[in-house]
Amino acid sequence: LGFSYPLFVIPTLNATRECMTVSTSLYGKEHYKNGPANAFRHAFWNYLIAKRCFALLENEKKVLQWTKKITDWHEEAFRNRDLAKKMDLHNNEVGRSLFQKHISKMKKEVLQILQHMTDSASQVDADCDFSKYDNTLVFITTES
Repeated sequence: LGFSYPLFVIPTLNATRECMTVSTSLYGKEHYKNGPANAFRHAFWNYLIAKRCFALLENEKKVLQWTKKITDWHEEAFRNRDLAKKMDLHNNEVGRSLFQKHISKMKKEVLQILQHMTDSASQVDADCDFSKYDNTLVFITTES
């Protein structure tokens, strides 16, 4: 997978580490569940991958293609319930859209935007039409 964009492998790994560190710092272990913190983590992960790769190659199209490719691969490679997978793919897309919309903003500013989005995330179920939640984070379980 990395052969298609070898330049992006290291920034992707670094973005993944940073995402996990920030998610744990903000939400503890809640981001491992399927609640709002998990929605945050997926969106932030996609945003960070795109942001870090864009710093190396200022080609938005290629960066977003890579980000989608690697995060879609992750969802396919690791077993997950169908609804959780749909949720993750949706939140990944929200993160990429966030990058596009705020491409020139500082990471700190986007982090604040994303935290606000997390606070207003929508709970969905198996009958959900995800297209109705465009640019909205979604989750499937409430966190205790």
